[in-house]
Amino acid sequence: MVSVSKRLDKVFSASKKARVALLINTANTDPNFSYLTGFTGTFEGSLLIALPKKEILLVSPLEYGVAKKMKPKEMQIVLMESRKKIEATLKKYLKGKTVGINGSFMPFRLYKRLKKLSGAKRLVDISEAFYSARNIKDESEIAMIRGANSIIKRALRKIPKYFKDGVTEREIATKLNELAIEFGGDGPSFPTIVCFGANSAIPHYVPADARLEPNSFVLIDCGTKYGNYCSDVTRTFIYKPKKKSEKYRKMMDMYKTVKEAQLLALKSVKPGVKGSVPHNIAAEHIDKAFNGRYKGKFIHTLGHAIGIEVHDPGTGFFPSETDKLREGMVISDEPGIYVNGFGGVRIEDDVLVTKKGAKIL
Repeated sequence: MVSVSKRLDKVFSASKKARVALLINTANTDPNFSYLTGFTGTFEGSLLIALPKKEILLVSPLEYGVAKKMKPKEMQIVLMESRKKIEATLKKYLKGKTVGINGSFMPFRLYKRLKKLSGAKRLVDISEAFYSARNIKDESEIAMIRGANSIIKRALRKIPKYFKDGVTEREIATKLNELAIEFGGDGPSFPTIVCFGANSAIPHYVPADARLEPNSFVLIDCGTKYGNYCSDVTRTFIYKPKKKSEKYRKMMDMYKTVKEAQLLALKSVKPGVKGSVPHNIAAEHIDKAFNGRYKGKFIHTLGHAIGIEVHDPGTGFFPSETDKLREGMVISDEPGIYVNGFGGVRIEDDVLVTKKGAKIL
């Protein structure tokens, strides 16, 4: 169960600019709207006024019934029956006040319209306060991320059954998405990446019509949403390995090096450690492996925060990250090696920072 009161406290404790917040929800859902309400679904065009102890949600007739069913006890629902009622409600709570908005989300045209309608003294960007609040996950958030991970890992365990000579990357990506939904997911948390052979050396590859051949890499980077929250998991397979071949030996050298890097980074994760430490440990291991064979072949950061967004704002495993890890953070651990013209290996799990260290979700 979402604790709206605690989430309001976290946002306003982090905000130095405003004690009132105004959020708009459109077809492109503002993640902070979901964070403060716990609502799933679109709620297109809805307006949320957040106060330190109370929320006022303005909804259209299309959303009114479901909003009444889903509303937390701290929320008042207002039906947007007319422009006059919308304006009166906004002015009741916002007129003459400094109002915080999610400046990373609200379009400028809408910003001007809402400022005029509300009579607010100022609209100021408090997106950093939202990011700060979301950096540390509560128990309900961790449960949802764990659920999203359970679903996508179940799909990944089953997907090799559909590998066969000549199948395309698109076909495997489609099947993976179908499996995740079959197992309880709400849909992909980002476009599923499936790449065969040399294509696996491109980290943000888009699945196409390449066909699967024996003794080649299959890299799958995927996630699902579950109760508003995301998972992000990568697995690298070798299809029909020719174990006596030189190519297979090279592929296994890459795989073992990446797996070792992931586990070494994982061991360093604990509260109080700078976020840069796990990345640098993984990068150093990859650079030194096999007398420098893969030096410079780890071409991205080790991990990003995960939550309502698959790349949630917050502390990550970045080479320049100065923030210290804290209990309740969820960050991906995803080292990789990419050799152009040959292929790539990436292994990724979502990691919870606990008092005792890292826990794979």
